[in-house]
Amino acid sequence: MFQLLTMAVLAGAAALGGCSPALDWREVRVESTPLKAMMPCKPEQETRPVTMAGRWVDLHALVCRAEDSTFALLSGDVGGAADAAAALQQWKAASLAGLHGASVHERRFHPPGGLDLPQSVQVVAAGTRPDGSKVESQAAYFARGSQVFQAVIYTPRLRPELADPFFAGLRFE
Repeated sequence: MFQLLTMAVLAGAAALGGCSPALDWREVRVESTPLKAMMPCKPEQETRPVTMAGRWVDLHALVCRAEDSTFALLSGDVGGAADAAAALQQWKAASLAGLHGASVHERRFHPPGGLDLPQSVQVVAAGTRPDGSKVESQAAYFARGSQVFQAVIYTPRLRPELADPFFAGLRFE
C-alpha cells in the first residue's frame, strides 16, 4: 500500500507540472499534528487510507513542486506509540521499493520533540520514477507519540539549497 502512495506522490508531482516557481519558503503546519515545517512552495493537501503497522490509517499529505523538485510531508496516526517503530520501518522499505532504488546513505534523524527511535532515520536514495526517468530522493522518517511522519524530496539532482532548509525546518511545537 505504501508503494502505491509513493507512486501516487511521484505521479502527482508530475501532474503539478508546467513551469515551477522559484523557491518561496514558507512555514506550514501539518494538520492535526504539532509539526511545523518549511516548504519552498504552497502545498496542496490530500488524504488517503493506507495500511500501516497492520491497521488502516488516514495518511495526510502536503505536496508542492518547485525547481523541478517535489516536496512532501506525510503523516498518519498508528494508534499507539508502540506501533510507531514498525510503521517507520515498513514505510522506509516501501518508499525505497517504490523508487526501484537502494539506500545510498542512511543516518539517524531525531527532530526535537520526536521519539528517539532507531527507526527514525534520514535516507538518501537514487532510483527511477514511474515513467522510467532517474530520480534522487532524501527522506526523513520520524515519530511523536502515535503519529508517524515522512518528509521527502524527489528531484533529478539533490542540492543542499533544496534539502537543507526543508529538513532543518522540521520542528514540533
